Order: sequence, then C-alpha cells, then structure tokens
Amino acid sequence: MSRPGWCAAFSLVCAVAPNVGLLTGARFLQGVAGAAGMVLARAVLTDRFHGAELPRHFAIAAPVLGGVVLSVSTWRAVFAVLAVLGGLLLFAVVRRVPESLPPERRRSGGFVNTFRAMGTLLGRRAFMGYVLVVAFVAAALFTNISGSSFVFENLHGVSSTTYSLIFATNAVGMLLAGAVFSRLAGRGVRLNTLLAAGVGVVLVGALAQVLLVLSVGESLVGTWVTLFVTASGIGLVFPGGMSIGQAVGRMAPGAASALLGGLQFLFGALASPLVGLFGEDSSLPMAVIMLVAAAGAGLALVALARPWQGHGEPAASV
Repeated sequence: MSRPGWCAAFSLVCAVAPNVGLLTGARFLQGVAGAAGMVLARAVLTDRFHGAELPRHFAIAAPVLGGVVLSVSTWRAVFAVLAVLGGLLLFAVVRRVPESLPPERRRSGGFVNTFRAMGTLLGRRAFMGYVLVVAFVAAALFTNISGSSFVFENLHGVSSTTYSLIFATNAVGMLLAGAVFSRLAGRGVRLNTLLAAGVGVVLVGALAQVLLVLSVGESLVGTWVTLFVTASGIGLVFPGGMSIGQAVGRMAPGAASALLGGLQFLFGALASPLVGLFGEDSSLPMAVIMLVAAAGAGLALVALARPWQGHGEPAASV
C-alpha cells in the first residue's frame, strides 16, 4: 500500500478509536505516513515544474480547513475527512502520478545521503532564511487556530455557529491571498516581493491586534479584522516561502521539502500550547505570541533570506 493508502487507513482507525491508547498509536503512524506523502508531493512538484509555474501549485490549506471542520463537528469528523481525502489521493497517485525524477538525477544511499543533503542545506544561509520564514509564520497560524476559539467564544461570548462563520471568513481570506499570489506570480511579479509583502501584512495584522487590546481593550470586530489581515498575509507567505525554498534547494528536493515541512509543523506545535499558559482572561497572549512569531519571520527574511538578492526567482541561478 502506498503512503496515501496508509495515511487513509490510520485516519480511519483514529476516527473510530475507542480509547486514547489506540488513538495515540494510530495518530503517530498516520503522521509518519502523511509526513512522507507531503515531502514527496513537494519534491514531485519541484521535479515537474520550474520558474513561474512552480508557485501556482503550492498552497497550504490543511490547517485552516481542519479548523473549519473542527468548528462545526467533533474531532472524529476531522479524521473521517482525512480518511476520505487519503483514499482520493491514493486513487490519484495510482492513476495520474508517474515517477517524476529523471534517471540521471536519481541517487542511491538511502538515509545516509538524505541526511547528508539536509546537512548541506542547513549550511546554506538563504535556504534556511526561507525555511525559518515559513516556520515562524506557521507558528503564528497555529497560535491563531489554537487560541481563536477561546478568544471569540469565551471572551466575546459568540456561539459556536458564529465562531464557525468567523473562522471560515478568515480561512477564505487566506485562500484568496494564495490565489492572488499565484496570479501575480504568473504575471511576472517577483516571488521575493510577494513573500516580503506577505510577511509585512502578517506583521501589520499581529501588531494591530496587540495595540488594539492595549489601547481600547477587547473588541470582537477589531479582533476579527486583525486576524483576517494576518490570515491573508499568511496566505501570501506559504506559497512564496515554499516555492522559493524548493527552488533554492533544488539540488536535493526531497531533503528541502522535509526541512520546509518539518520545521513548519515543529514551530507550530511549539507555539500552540503557549496561548493557554499565559492566562485566560485576555486575548493579549495570543496576540503577543503571533506578533513575536511574525517578528521572527521578518528577521529571518531580512537577515538570512535577503529577498533583494533574488534567490529562487525564475531567472535566477539556484
């Protein structure tokens, strides 16, 4: 069975798990299978598409869509949806995805060569800059996902239905921003310019939320608007950072994909629990954590990625 098949199977086990032990074990195995699939998918895109074509095929919707499902149903529904999607992916892979890496670029050596390639990429300043931009912005996204339900339902007293509408609206903003990125990239706008703009929008949204709480206090509409702005910026950053990162790491697309995806979810996992550790009587902890993450992305962009140097652009040498 291929990786989408295993991911679908373990997702189904998670959906029907009768106890936490089985859920934990199945969730771990699902994560291993799913992570392998994500790494391979980005590597295949890098093999098949080049230049301005590549960013049109990158988008990060899973965390947001998962949050939408969870806001209108139970956690079991999330795994049921993942099982269905895994089955569809298995069908698509078997029918429509041939081997994408040309024979002359294939290498043997297994894990040794993979980790050697990762070590080489870790030493490349520009590549790590783009990896950290994506990772810090992922931390902001997962902070939003983990903290926004508490902020809107507990602090502002909205119903679960209203919160679902708020979350869905912000999710649409993120997806539309990704579509705008693809359209502009296809028309020749520099990828680094779009990425820098996305980081700037995330910074503006996160800073506005902090200043809003400190100046006028908790505001339902204000929080909604600032989180929408932040989500829209994230929608620009993810396809930009992924596209440029994969282009800069084209010499080892699998290793590049693993580092981009692995650190993205690592930073997200580390940031999410912090929201609840700093009190439950204000949205300020969520806002500050998102601002710190956005500032980290900005610092990585300026100090390491240096977008004015044009790394990963279609006409640049990578």
